[in-house]
Amino acid sequence: MEKGTVYLVGAGPGDIKLITVYGLECIKRADVIAYDRLINKELLNYAKEDAELIYVGKLPGRHALIQEEIHELLVEKALTGKNVTRLKGGDPCVFGRVGEEAEVLAEHGIRFEIVPGVTSGIAAPAYAGIPVTHRDYATSFTIVTGHGKKERGMDGIHWRALAQGSDTIAFYMGVSNLPHICRELITHGKSPATPVAVIQWGTTARQHCVTAELSTIEEKVRQAQISHPAIILVGEVVRLREKIQWFLEDGAAVL
Repeated sequence: MEKGTVYLVGAGPGDIKLITVYGLECIKRADVIAYDRLINKELLNYAKEDAELIYVGKLPGRHALIQEEIHELLVEKALTGKNVTRLKGGDPCVFGRVGEEAEVLAEHGIRFEIVPGVTSGIAAPAYAGIPVTHRDYATSFTIVTGHGKKERGMDGIHWRALAQGSDTIAFYMGVSNLPHICRELITHGKSPATPVAVIQWGTTARQHCVTAELSTIEEKVRQAQISHPAIILVGEVVRLREKIQWFLEDGAAVL
């Protein structure tokens, strides 16, 4: 039997219109769609009527399917001749474990394609009126995983280099770890007055953004009851939100 093809697709940050044209094509022609928790579920309406839809999403600390089982699923379906779309939130190459899945597929001789998507660390700030780079504020941009815990031996971040060497920093999956992030940045040289934005459910009608300084953002987030999923953006570019915010959190345009 001829093997199927697996398409490792980035579904974008939430707004259904932000998926790529090719990503939508992969959804439409798939025999099997294995999808994550943070994709916009409306995208599944574009699937074929007889497509098999399999939820493989993960909550922090809880996994519907562990990664090894996802690998087995992709291989099993492709070996039966099915074309599979593995649908991931944002861009599959940004904390999407696409490299691991691609490695397994390659080991089994299964053809695959990686289909890039719009990543939330750029898109959520953009919808909040914050470009991650700007000629007057930031010429460098760093994407960092935010959930590493030092007490668990999981914090491999080079904090001094990050705090002193990057103008704009986007932390993914870090809202529950915000006190540690703020403390480490300040300890390693970031000014406590550095502006910070925390953006929950970016690019969607549920978007909610709060801003404060590095020394006060923890309290602001607690008061606003912001939780996962959220992007933490640190840097002077956050000040631009006051001038160019264009997307209201009820989904309407400012201008």
